[in-house]
Amino acid sequence: MDLRERYEILLNKMNQYNSGEIGITRVAYTNEEQAGTHAFMRLCKDENLDIRLDPCGNLIARREGKIKGLPPVVIGSHLDTVYQGGRYDGIVGVTAGLEVIKRLNDKGIVTDHPIEVVSFACEESSRFGVSTVGSKAMAGLIDKEKYRNLKDRDGITMEKALALCALDFNSIDEASRAGEEFKAYLELHVEQGPVLINNNKKIGVVTGIAAPIRLLLRIFGKASHSGTTPMNMRKDALLGASEIALEVEKAAMLEQAYGTVGTVGVLDVPSGAMNVVPGEVELKIDIRSTSTESRERVLNHVYNVIDSIKDKRELEIDCNVISMEDPVILSPELVEGIRNICENKNLPYEIMQSGAGHDAMNMTRLGPVGLIFVPSVDGLSHHPDEYTDLDDILLGIDVLEEAVIKYAAKA
Repeated sequence: MDLRERYEILLNKMNQYNSGEIGITRVAYTNEEQAGTHAFMRLCKDENLDIRLDPCGNLIARREGKIKGLPPVVIGSHLDTVYQGGRYDGIVGVTAGLEVIKRLNDKGIVTDHPIEVVSFACEESSRFGVSTVGSKAMAGLIDKEKYRNLKDRDGITMEKALALCALDFNSIDEASRAGEEFKAYLELHVEQGPVLINNNKKIGVVTGIAAPIRLLLRIFGKASHSGTTPMNMRKDALLGASEIALEVEKAAMLEQAYGTVGTVGVLDVPSGAMNVVPGEVELKIDIRSTSTESRERVLNHVYNVIDSIKDKRELEIDCNVISMEDPVILSPELVEGIRNICENKNLPYEIMQSGAGHDAMNMTRLGPVGLIFVPSVDGLSHHPDEYTDLDDILLGIDVLEEAVIKYAAKA
């Protein structure tokens, strides 16, 4: 069996853990995600890795090095998906890490430093509105009380979701490895954008990662009969929410020069009916940029709009920041190292930034970080039709393998 066939079997095997008929749904702390995690554990054991699950549900598979006490080189990504997502986001990085281990075992290479493959829990924000939970916990950045009572679309709190996976929410801060230091953290990921495809490049060498501010708005008006309530006497929570959503777009459009984006990804009318003026709406807003100043301008505009709409429409609006993260700059040394690998392999590459968040951004607290992108056809991601050519993934794994050997071989 050649490397291409072997990796394709591995990727397909992991993607069978899925609920629903459209795309891949393997949402954090669900039965499908837990089944996938335990299947991956078994595959890691087949390669003689030492396995453990930390208190946040992160899977850590370790290959010991020749020299005791040296810090690990860590390869990480995630197995969870958004609802009705694709076959590549996250899972490519985790399976690529295992493929690198397989290659080292095949070649009989034992590195000086230990190597760890990590599958981080709850990287996606789709279930609870907060992202990279597992890597935050590992980096010592978790805010338990902010997260404890966050609910999914079925009203299940994060605390309850962990309990259903036999995890104690009160112990998740024990997943912290903030006292340790990694030799390097490396992550392979699909780009989730069109830059590599449009520029005919095979590898993205990432220098920095944009970070989001996420807001949860609860807007309260007055539910009333649509037929008997005059237009000038309504307190329509949905129209207020709609105005806010349009203003998010307007503010972000003014900041395009900085790559800033604003998205209203959730607009929920809990008791909506065609013949009822909406009395309550929940809105979730994501604002992100590599420029904190630009992101702040959008945020301040949203705050001003909220104040204006409260008065104009006589609504009550509760606005809570559920996540605020800082953009990060990745290790110049690892950027240069990955760039050199691409040049030595004659692979066309792009020096670029990431508009999407990744576990890599939290790992900068534990050591130098390198992030490698492979192309996404049409830039499509978080969608059933997302696609990355298998040969492009294998080129990315070649670069990852060489980077792992480079940084794990030196004492």
